[in-house]
Amino acid sequence: MPKTSIFIVDDHGVVIEGIKSAFREREEYEVIGSAYDGRQAIEMVEAMRPDIVIMDISMPDLNGIEATKRIKELSSDIKIIIYTMFSNEEFVIELFKSGISGYVLKQDPFSDLVLAIDAVKAGGSYFSTTTPRILSEHIRTLEDGRKGLGVLSLREHEIFKLLADGKSVKQIAEKLFISPKTVESHKYSILTKLGVQTVTDLTKIAIRHKLIDLS
Repeated sequence: MPKTSIFIVDDHGVVIEGIKSAFREREEYEVIGSAYDGRQAIEMVEAMRPDIVIMDISMPDLNGIEATKRIKELSSDIKIIIYTMFSNEEFVIELFKSGISGYVLKQDPFSDLVLAIDAVKAGGSYFSTTTPRILSEHIRTLEDGRKGLGVLSLREHEIFKLLADGKSVKQIAEKLFISPKTVESHKYSILTKLGVQTVTDLTKIAIRHKLIDLS
């Protein structure tokens, strides 16, 4: 049976050596190379075509987020596990959209990374610690509209809440000191961005986000 090839991308040699050591005795795996920055990683991964890439985020020259996107463009078959200190929501979501197979934090037990690699080898995925919560909240937001409330501008968000609270176009115009025509324009934009058709739909979204008081 052919071995599963692993490529490591991290700007700290001790991390690379630690991962190599962990899999030295695992006959089903083979660490075929490593890189210290994202740009070098892309070139080497394109040439070597490993099965799994272990990718850090913070690196010189080209960060792990951009390197991940470019590697997935090279081949969607290459599985990428992020191994980083950062649990920022925007990082997790952006990398999840890029098609990663795992996200493990360096402050977690090293065994989590081993579990992630085993899971990905078996055709699954692995997301440790806070990552599932971040992803579930993101998915729930998407369910409230095609793209979620984050696509609304500050003014649109303000008008969205007023519409959902039952205010008329005229009332909103008077409250915000803008013309009814401007309110109508924002209303159309809000409905389009959220992928809904009626103010009732907006009210349902606002209720789910607890943006209006029902008491």
